[in-house]
Amino acid sequence: MTDLPYGSWPSPVTARALVAGAVGLGEVVVDGDDVWWAESRPDEGGRTVVVRRTPDGMVADAVPSDADVRTGVHEYGGGAWWVADGVLVHARRSDERLVRRDPDGAPDAPGTLLTPEPTLPRGLRYADGRATPDGRWSVCVREDHGDGRGEPTNELVVVAMDGSQEVRVLVSGPDFVASPRISPDGRRLVWIQWDHPDLPWDDTQLWVGDLSSEGTLSGSRRLDAFQQQGRGESFFQPEWLDDSTLLVVTDRDDWWHLHRVDVGTGGFTQLTSGHFEVAAPQWVFGLSRYAMVGEDVWFARREDGVDHLGVLRPDGTVDGVEALGVEQLGGGSSARATSIGSLAPWRDGIVAVAASWTSEPTLLAVGAVGSAGLRAPRDLAVDVGVGTDWLPVPDAIEFATGPDAAGPETAHALVYPPTSPDHRGRDGDRPPLMVLVHGGPTGSVRTQLQLAVAYWTSRGFAVADVDYRGSTGYGRPYRHRIRDGWGVLDVEDCVAVARHLAAEGRVDGDRLAIRGGSAGGFTVLAALAFHDAFTAGASRYGIADLAALAAETHKFEARYLDRLVGEWPADEATYRERSPIHHVDHLSTPLLLLQGLEDRVVPPSQAHAMAEALRIRGVPHALVEFPDEGHGFRKADNVVRALEAELAFFARCFGFDPADDLPALHVEG
Repeated sequence: MTDLPYGSWPSPVTARALVAGAVGLGEVVVDGDDVWWAESRPDEGGRTVVVRRTPDGMVADAVPSDADVRTGVHEYGGGAWWVADGVLVHARRSDERLVRRDPDGAPDAPGTLLTPEPTLPRGLRYADGRATPDGRWSVCVREDHGDGRGEPTNELVVVAMDGSQEVRVLVSGPDFVASPRISPDGRRLVWIQWDHPDLPWDDTQLWVGDLSSEGTLSGSRRLDAFQQQGRGESFFQPEWLDDSTLLVVTDRDDWWHLHRVDVGTGGFTQLTSGHFEVAAPQWVFGLSRYAMVGEDVWFARREDGVDHLGVLRPDGTVDGVEALGVEQLGGGSSARATSIGSLAPWRDGIVAVAASWTSEPTLLAVGAVGSAGLRAPRDLAVDVGVGTDWLPVPDAIEFATGPDAAGPETAHALVYPPTSPDHRGRDGDRPPLMVLVHGGPTGSVRTQLQLAVAYWTSRGFAVADVDYRGSTGYGRPYRHRIRDGWGVLDVEDCVAVARHLAAEGRVDGDRLAIRGGSAGGFTVLAALAFHDAFTAGASRYGIADLAALAAETHKFEARYLDRLVGEWPADEATYRERSPIHHVDHLSTPLLLLQGLEDRVVPPSQAHAMAEALRIRGVPHALVEFPDEGHGFRKADNVVRALEAELAFFARCFGFDPADDLPALHVEG
């Protein structure tokens, strides 16, 4: 062990290691004996690819090498492809049109275009589809941007599978629609819908209608509206048990739990209960948190901040699957899966994407007799031991928060210690702290190995990943606690955890950094503008002006701030009060701004306005722009550049010399 200043430790976890061979896994579909899934690949320009695994173990891309399978519905996308009987339908990012690919087609064939060319480029977008049992139609969500001057229209449509490019509207009127699911006999359609100002984790409705073989819908009706003191409910992932019975997740008892629904009577029967949640916030389409296997229901649940796997038996009992993937995830107690998603039924069990604290996501088949890896994670070329090795295992903490952290409320965080087998801090020194703020703000921390966290801990930082009030996984009241309080409660919680860890002597109270993206970037800016707890910050595509966001953002989030801040423009004073751009006279903390110039969610004008205000005030800052990125950085070189800029910036702020050879960073002021 060599004693070195915290932050300056040499580490094999480089910025390039984050993206070299990295693959994001998700949206698993089982079609017959074939397993299909989506892979996002930073090394290939951030494109998403559909991959197919046949029963003999052969794995191959199911789309050409130039295809990017993504959709811009809701801007966040997801659910850009579906498959039935070997026929793949997918959206292509270049023009948002749907393409059909038959199982006997050549890998590089152009496929059959199913939807017409829109008048406005990328103006007709499709997502979250399913094929009818007879193969004649696909039912999906369509987002129509018209001439681009008004709010787009979201509808359920049927798309002819014969290449005629016929598209018919089934459901119109609601502001949003999602999860169209067809009964096994093809005669019924169920879906979720909601209206402004709600989002899918607020108040949604479950509807069903009669679907004809000619692609028409009739007899649409809402299933058992739930009201308790004027409160609605949030539905998630409706699936058909049989032609007259559904499974769906809803939070009518304040936790997202499984329910059975009799479509004829509209009656609901709750199947799971307890202080855990099966669902996740539907920022994207294509999420799956449970799968029906015979008479059993296998489901992932978020409990005490991490995921677990359970099996619901027909008699109502729940069996835990505690040893999920120990061998495939690398062994050791820390290799037990802590993140589970994209469940699909396969043979006598499921296929799912799973990860642990020391293993990146892998595709696992889990059955009655154990688990087997179908798609191994990449070789990190980094030791994956516990405790004294390179990859940290966090402590889950609950801490007091509120004004001045006096409570009586509490919030949650994962705290990762500095972790290196070769280096330790000098006697008497304490590590700098990096507070991470997740996006959303309706979201949660990632409960798996993140090399972006190990990048900091392996250099001598402590990291606190915060599930502030408003995060998911702790029930509806905790999720909605942030209503009218965004920019206040989340900031209080980030300040509270930093001061809590400093008071315990676990970190250096004079070297506290905060870092976040999107909504998390707003929390960063607000924490620096309204509090003096932090000594440096980094905001990735963060919101500086709430009023500008309310005026400029896309339809999905156009009324989000009604719930988080107040109604616009009636509550304009609150918007101004909480917007960091109007309070730069209080800001003296060094700040790094990272912004994609193609961002439609948080327009670049916000970063530009913040940088200009900092320049006028003389606050040390740097603005790094990415011309070819939108909301979030997908391309490998940009991911590397952003992370290395952060290290260079924090090294200058905290007075240590990083061991890395970093590109120059121009800091103004």
